[in-house]
Amino acid sequence: MYNSEMYKLGSHRSVIRELFEFGKKRMAEVGADKVYDFSLGNPNVPAPECVKKAVLDLVSMPDSTVLHGYTSAQGDAAVRKAIADSINRRFGADVTPDLIYMTCGAAASLTITLNALNEGSDEFILLAPFFPEYSVFVKAAGGTPVIVPFDKKDFQPDFDALEKAVTARTKAVIVNSPNNPSGTVYSEETVGRMCDLLKAKSEEFGHPIVIIADEPYRELVYGDVKVPYIMNMYVDTVVCYSYSKSLSLPGERIGYIAVSPRLTDAQGLYAAICGAGRALGYVCAPSMFQKVAAACVDAVPDIEAYARNRDLIYNSLTEMGYDCVRPDGAFYLFVKALEPDANAFADRAKELGLLIVPGDDFGAKGYVRISYCVSYDMIKRALPAFRELKANYEK
Repeated sequence: MYNSEMYKLGSHRSVIRELFEFGKKRMAEVGADKVYDFSLGNPNVPAPECVKKAVLDLVSMPDSTVLHGYTSAQGDAAVRKAIADSINRRFGADVTPDLIYMTCGAAASLTITLNALNEGSDEFILLAPFFPEYSVFVKAAGGTPVIVPFDKKDFQPDFDALEKAVTARTKAVIVNSPNNPSGTVYSEETVGRMCDLLKAKSEEFGHPIVIIADEPYRELVYGDVKVPYIMNMYVDTVVCYSYSKSLSLPGERIGYIAVSPRLTDAQGLYAAICGAGRALGYVCAPSMFQKVAAACVDAVPDIEAYARNRDLIYNSLTEMGYDCVRPDGAFYLFVKALEPDANAFADRAKELGLLIVPGDDFGAKGYVRISYCVSYDMIKRALPAFRELKANYEK
């Protein structure tokens, strides 16, 4: 009567969503002050002022049919030009508006790109640790996910494992930097080494291997950390971007796909992206928020609150004896569990009101993810529970 694979996905939600829903239910039972929910990457920094201004200006337009009507399937032409111009101002990438495709956020960008690329039995490499839905998206597109482990010192890729993982069936590598769940930013040296390896493999196998740069956290970096723009380092690059994190608009679902003008048969892949969007039922990205994105295209997020949260949670946990790497971007801390079974560790944390996500689905057994896009006060209130959790393992 229905698709069994879709039933599995619908009846067993992602571990992140399950924990988030548990948190809401638990707060109703015992009070919000007794539950410390670090499960979901839901930005808690307000949207920039330009978002409010753009929305108010747009809803004041005399003709609402223009505001709320359909745009072209690939997005409003003026919006695509504004985004291409911004990319070129910032990175000198020579992207043209006819290689920009507006989407309902990064998840839609990824699913469309994967469906556009897969030719039947292609392999897509996932660099652990990775966002768990990558596996879901790759399989739904008919591809095969291939997981590459990470260097436990700094969460950079294990290059020996990556070289072995690339085969004649490899179609693309998904690169997520700043990384969810670790907060790691791949250095220019790391990206350059990866590009060199993939160039050599592309030549060896006689077909281009694409880098899918998943960049919803690009703007969320701390200090003087720089995020390399992969499109400028590797010709066969597709960028999947979202305004969910940079403009704090996760519920509005707005983003884009940018195809490198130097990519092998760039126009052909762009046409396949348009076709995949059509086949997947994406009529067009939300019309009003396309225009909001264009109005705020160069807005810089205020990440001071995230930086303050990061310093508090990282410094406090390391002082307690937890093993973790200081994140350079995003708003996640990836912590080594105090026992080999991260699920059991997360369950023990849950007993103390701490909702942290086991790392198994991220391709990293033995770790847990802490999302610190929460109030500073909640982190402070949660610290005694983290201290008690650590003490429970030392008895």
